[in-house]
Amino acid sequence: MHPFQNPESLSFARMTGALYLVIAVCGGFAILYVPGQLNVTGDPAATFANIASNRALFHAGLVGDVVMMLAEVVVSAMLYFMFRSVNATLSLAASYARLMMVAVMAAMLFFHAGALALADGVVPLGRFSDAQRFELAGLLRHVHDAGIWIWQIFFCLHLVLLGTLVFRSGCYPRLLGVGLVLGGSGYLLDSVHAFAMPDVGWLEAVKIALLIVVTLAEVGFALWLLIRGPRPQGAR
Repeated sequence: MHPFQNPESLSFARMTGALYLVIAVCGGFAILYVPGQLNVTGDPAATFANIASNRALFHAGLVGDVVMMLAEVVVSAMLYFMFRSVNATLSLAASYARLMMVAVMAAMLFFHAGALALADGVVPLGRFSDAQRFELAGLLRHVHDAGIWIWQIFFCLHLVLLGTLVFRSGCYPRLLGVGLVLGGSGYLLDSVHAFAMPDVGWLEAVKIALLIVVTLAEVGFALWLLIRGPRPQGAR
């Protein structure tokens, strides 16, 4: 049987789990590792100098972004069909929320491209000094990074809905559902902390704890899909 044929089949679950792990690996590389190697906080000129001297790593990060977003679209659809029988409305809302997250991620790349064009001198701005170009490029980079605060809101909603569906389904360990719901709020707290309350120390600690919980829950859910799959109907 074709792996996309039956949402209740083991092959469908394993395909979803495999794609989920692809998202985790590519996302970790493109969103965490590459910026961590290239970005210099508060110094756009140094950041773009790093990019210029590490083009291969920079482009690899873009490839990771693209692979992650394409996999996200497929996983959004697959999760919808997997949990449609549990609650069609919540499953559709979870799918829409995840797709909205992908849309914001894709829009962020426009600002990324604009910042890079300014830093490279591709955009002719004869009346701007090099320092002004780098400052404008830094602003675009900031807008790009601020997109993270936006997509995390949609991802929080998705995880709360997905966790609820996992918990109610009877097909997967309820602990995974609880972890997705509770830990998913860490993404919302991260956005609130970064945008509105950057000086609140306890919020930093709470969000880190929640993000660890949701990471374990997401990886656990992906591995469960890949290795075990849904429980048989009679075992629910």
